[in-house]
Amino acid sequence: MSTIEEVKCLIIGSGPAGYTAAIYAARASMNPVLYQGTQPGGQLTTTNEVENFPGYPDGISGPEMMVQLQAQAQRFNADIRDGWVTKVDFSGPIHKVWVNDEKEIHAQTIIISTGASAKYLGLDSEQHYLKLGGGVSACAVCDGFFYRNQEVVIVGAGDSACEEAHYLSKMCKKVTMLVRTDKFRASRIMEERVRKTENIEILTNTSTVEVLGDGQVVTGVRVKNSVTSAEHDIPATGFFVAIGHQPNTAIFKDFITLDETGYIVNVPGTSKTNVAGVFVAGDAADHVYRQAITAAGTGCMAALDAERYLASQE
Repeated sequence: MSTIEEVKCLIIGSGPAGYTAAIYAARASMNPVLYQGTQPGGQLTTTNEVENFPGYPDGISGPEMMVQLQAQAQRFNADIRDGWVTKVDFSGPIHKVWVNDEKEIHAQTIIISTGASAKYLGLDSEQHYLKLGGGVSACAVCDGFFYRNQEVVIVGAGDSACEEAHYLSKMCKKVTMLVRTDKFRASRIMEERVRKTENIEILTNTSTVEVLGDGQVVTGVRVKNSVTSAEHDIPATGFFVAIGHQPNTAIFKDFITLDETGYIVNVPGTSKTNVAGVFVAGDAADHVYRQAITAAGTGCMAALDAERYLASQE
């Protein structure tokens, strides 16, 4: 029988939200234990250049920034560990968590910062250039700046795809929007906005066959019309995927209130969930902003809320 570990503050997940929570919790003598999860550093590790996080005038790579945040948390003796949470039980006053299906932890407070994962088309060529940082992105606000005065392609038909296409249109020479069916899923107002934008070309009934490139960077996109079966190539230096995000929250669904798409519902203006002593930070609850800086801000909120909760229990 393995021994049960008891901790004051357990942080699940290791992006900007988790590490910021760890920094605040450690400085408040809460002795936080943080499990990094299946993608240490979170979504930011797929971003080559981060230029919009305050305090880095020359920009920084996503992975490097996560290494620095981890080091900052460890400076205050936050216990950062490999491994991921595979099961939870929040039914009683003690919050129980299992790591890698074996180790059992009982935590007085828990901060969920498991984030969300961008959905991709799953093409080999898309994944190749995504991993290289060679022109595939799931965040126009993060990466659009690098494609100023260039031609880009964006895939998606919902509100966020329209929003990202419109955002890109302000800096890119041309934006080609690929809509898989004959109609948008977006609200009428968002659809009208992209239709009225001169440098956005909309191709309906069009799917992506392959992301083209020279092995290092994207040079175009091969598309197929589902009505005529005709294929053609669109020259582009950037390929943006805007087909949604999946919050990494499935293991909490029996205890924590989620919205219809799986995002954790927090008490407005706080990091509190429906379970006392369990808090949420970052993209696991945020489907609107999804930025490193907003995630870090909510990580701070969660640590402060957890600290106040612990004080109230004494």
